[in-house]
Amino acid sequence: MAKKSPAPAKTSSAKGAPSIQIGISDKDRAAIAQGLSKLLADTYTLYLTTHNFHWNVTGPMFNSLHAMFMAQYTELWNAVDPIAERIRSLGHAAPGSYAQFAALSSLKDAPTTPPKALDMVRILVDGHEGVARTARALFSLVDKASDEPTADLLTQRLTVHEQTAWMLRSLLEE
Repeated sequence: MAKKSPAPAKTSSAKGAPSIQIGISDKDRAAIAQGLSKLLADTYTLYLTTHNFHWNVTGPMFNSLHAMFMAQYTELWNAVDPIAERIRSLGHAAPGSYAQFAALSSLKDAPTTPPKALDMVRILVDGHEGVARTARALFSLVDKASDEPTADLLTQRLTVHEQTAWMLRSLLEE
């Protein structure tokens, strides 16, 4: 019995580029990409704040916080590319300007005057919890669309942000 050949790809431009046919509707892909754009903006904003605090932390906890913040901003830096690439895989442009990130992010920008060390920790706890809320808010849409790759990405990000918030919060206990 001969195998059926796949249906020809639909084209979406005059150049003949095939349209995206991955089993997720255009509407759902757009909504997921929009949610991931918010996650990307939150992640990048938190990255900048964490890097800022790494540079500007002072006081008796300098060595430990300086090293901890470096590990955290490195992890955040490594997270932005997979988020942006998932947006691209869904057929949408990833935001990449400060103006776009400022408009999309749910997080406050870093203070212009560096706060005291433990205030930095509090701000980062709030930031990681904020990113976790942004990621979690996407799950119902991702589940409805059967978008397992995005669900996997969200699960990974939630694990990191919830664990980092816990570790930072532990520094604030007396």
